[in-house]
Amino acid sequence: MIDKHRHLWPGVPLALGSAVLFGASAPLSKLLLGSIDPWLLAGVLYVGAGLGLAAVSWGRRLIGLPNVEAPLQKADIPWLVLVVLFGGVLGPLLLMLGLSRTSASSGSLLLNLEGLATMGIAWLVFRENVDRRLLLGAMAILAGAAVLSWNGETLHLDIGGLLIAAACLSWGIDNNLTRKLSSADPVQIAMIKGLVAGTTNLVLAIMFGASLPNATLVWAGSLVGFLGVGVSLVMFMLGLRHLGAARTGAYFSLAPFIGAILGVLIFGDAVTVQLVAAGVLMGIGLWLHLAEHHDHEHTHEALEHDHLHVHDAHHQHIHDGPFTEPHSHWHRHAPLRHRHAHYPDLHHRHSHD
Repeated sequence: MIDKHRHLWPGVPLALGSAVLFGASAPLSKLLLGSIDPWLLAGVLYVGAGLGLAAVSWGRRLIGLPNVEAPLQKADIPWLVLVVLFGGVLGPLLLMLGLSRTSASSGSLLLNLEGLATMGIAWLVFRENVDRRLLLGAMAILAGAAVLSWNGETLHLDIGGLLIAAACLSWGIDNNLTRKLSSADPVQIAMIKGLVAGTTNLVLAIMFGASLPNATLVWAGSLVGFLGVGVSLVMFMLGLRHLGAARTGAYFSLAPFIGAILGVLIFGDAVTVQLVAAGVLMGIGLWLHLAEHHDHEHTHEALEHDHLHVHDAHHQHIHDGPFTEPHSHWHRHAPLRHRHAHYPDLHHRHSHD
């Protein structure tokens, strides 16, 4: 049984953990929305994420803990710029503009398009393997999210709805481009994204008339941002490393359900038929994904890259002198052909007939 399901670890727990933290940030942010402008809060959340991860990085160095993750390379910079642009600047900006021009019900439903955009781009553009079971599971999870956010009103595809759909497309692009960076240090990437995107949103919010709240609210928003955006993003990128964009995005689509459950616990919201139906649909989708067993003979072409690893079946290179594991360094993979269960991780992005 361990051999059959070992490919689920650690990618699936990381993706689910990311969804839990991000989902928890929604009801916690709701507690602050009465006192902080929504756009300004978005900036505070992202800046809090960036500063919190910077503190983690600096603290690690101060106590002498080595950073075993691979650093960003020059070749990563264009991808990083695009990730910050689409995921940190355009996505939130389009969302805010859209929410101001459409109903809350339409906005909530349309936000579920992010999961579809992520999977569609991964499948059609980056050629990730997406089989029938994965599609059915993702559709069940997304259907659960749609049921959860539906309040009986008509969905309006007005200019606001189109802007929200564009925001979801931006985040779908962001999620897939982030996969290109998944071999590098996720803390470094999330820190840069948080600081740049958060500062941009703060400046724009103040330019459009938002006023800064008191220090207590800023600290509270920063803490929510550190956990719900920063740590969640780090776990999401680690999930991408092991699962690929389509599967990580599908697991992440559970976040609205997590937020709804916490809403029941924090605000005393009623346990509705919608919540139960969404839970059933998402549970079916989660089971379909966990039961996926993609196993076939496949060929690894020669490859050179740098990332955190241990000496397993895919890493059989030699070292000059002693070393500890895990570690990161530039290494070469010789051609290899074998068979085992796998996801489209760093070493399994081959094509399928």
